Amino acid sequence: MRIMKLTYIFHSGFVVETQSCILVFDYWMDPADCLPEILSKGKSVYVLVSHFHEDHFSREIFSWRKCYPHTSFTYILSKDITRHHRCHKEEADVLMVKGSSWCDKNIKVVATGSNDSGVSWIVEVEGKRIFHAGDLNNWYARFLTDDYEGGTIWSMEFGEIDPQKDEKLYLGELKDIRKKADSFDVVLFPVDGRIGNGYTRGARQFIEQFQIGLFVPMHFVLSGFKSAWRMMEFTQARQIPFWKIDHEGESIDI
Repeated sequence: MRIMKLTYIFHSGFVVETQSCILVFDYWMDPADCLPEILSKGKSVYVLVSHFHEDHFSREIFSWRKCYPHTSFTYILSKDITRHHRCHKEEADVLMVKGSSWCDKNIKVVATGSNDSGVSWIVEVEGKRIFHAGDLNNWYARFLTDDYEGGTIWSMEFGEIDPQKDEKLYLGELKDIRKKADSFDVVLFPVDGRIGNGYTRGARQFIEQFQIGLFVPMHFVLSGFKSAWRMMEFTQARQIPFWKIDHEGESIDI
């Protein structure tokens, strides 16, 4: 099986480079300035954006066609980005919603669900299957304490929420994903310490249900690299390799 190169850009942004093409997931910004070299290689580039939130989508991606005129770009976007008027329909090559799929000679993409905004991604490329969660996660895990008795609660940060209901939605999305695939070579998943106590709960629930070749944390930029490493204890217990990212622009062979 061919070796691919995975590069951490920032937050939930990653690049997967194969022999035939390049995948860019959820680009926001590039502190290490590593994208110019990657995008200049002349390989076909697929830009995937899971949803409209500004920490996952930047209009800068559309400037790449002019900056790299000898590179072929395909923009694969969640349809919610146009619904929230972040881009025009004609700027996207492919607009996707949960359940839709698209393929060409290089890749196959399936849009799976999210309990937040937009979609998550299953991408098959050169014999490997990659999962990028977007904002799929058990975001209100810290409220699911031993003394929680169900129903809605008030949070200064989120307003009125029902953490139990949201967890059921999250687990329902995992069930739907399993109908598409039950194993992944690489999983890119939020491990965000800002959630508070139990911030690894969503990721732990994910690794309990899928066979995973490599677990990669993301969405941790405001809580720090070391907060994401907390997940390694749980992946090691299940003998799942963990990428202990410690700087922007870092790469690993997969």
